[in-house]
Amino acid sequence: MNTSEIVMGLVCLPGIFLFGHWLLKTSLGRKALTDSRPRRNNMRPYLCLIPPFILFGPVPLVMLIIEVLATDLQDWQRAFLNNLIYCAGAIVVMAVIIFLARAGFARRLKGFGLNIRSIHKDFFAAFLNLLSVWPLIMAAITLTMLIGKLIFGPEYQISQHEQLELITAYPRWQLRILVFVVAVVIAPVLEEMIFRGLFQTVIRSFFESRDSKLETRSRIWLPVFISSGLFSIVHGNVPHWPALFLLGVCLGYAYEKSGSLFRPIFIHAFFNAITITFVLLEV
Repeated sequence: MNTSEIVMGLVCLPGIFLFGHWLLKTSLGRKALTDSRPRRNNMRPYLCLIPPFILFGPVPLVMLIIEVLATDLQDWQRAFLNNLIYCAGAIVVMAVIIFLARAGFARRLKGFGLNIRSIHKDFFAAFLNLLSVWPLIMAAITLTMLIGKLIFGPEYQISQHEQLELITAYPRWQLRILVFVVAVVIAPVLEEMIFRGLFQTVIRSFFESRDSKLETRSRIWLPVFISSGLFSIVHGNVPHWPALFLLGVCLGYAYEKSGSLFRPIFIHAFFNAITITFVLLEV
């Protein structure tokens, strides 16, 4: 057992305590979101497709064009340029989402969950939220590994995320800094705006308006589960899906519980920062 595995195990101990306390306090989660406030909005479902269309359409197309034209670049330079293009595209997408939120939510950006007055409270609460779900994420990774070894043999390993492979394959400080910025700042903000801010809100509004037979807690938890599933699938790497789904549930729960989008953004950022740090320490 290496140092990182020992540290991960030690981190799980307080997480188990916090998660157990949460289960007891909320009647196994049944009362966890009974005080969740509605997010009044008139957002049309098709409008939520505009940001991911930009992110997964024009942005990859620009990357492909650069790939064809910039044949003299080294691999790490091409990866650096692709991350720059992603950052530029992400900023455009975030601007579009802010415009949609201002136009579609009753309280504009505050109704969307972007209230700067809650940042300090969300920062510390996000750490506790992530710590609580950490044992479940580690358990999901361990179970995925065991199943993989049973199916594919004892040599099976879960492949790293593409960005993590970049920083291990190319020890260039420029690339590592940019990947860290993308993973800890750009991606958490962008993905939480899309999956929690837009998708989860629209799905919740659909259940609340169309199916009054569902219990209140079901109308809140179902959107959390659905948005978490979409969040997992978009990341593409199938062995990562169970852990990402659990992380997504934590993110969705934090959004519903707090009403603040900053809380899942911080949780997401902490998770990515911890993952990258451990990978760099092992290099």
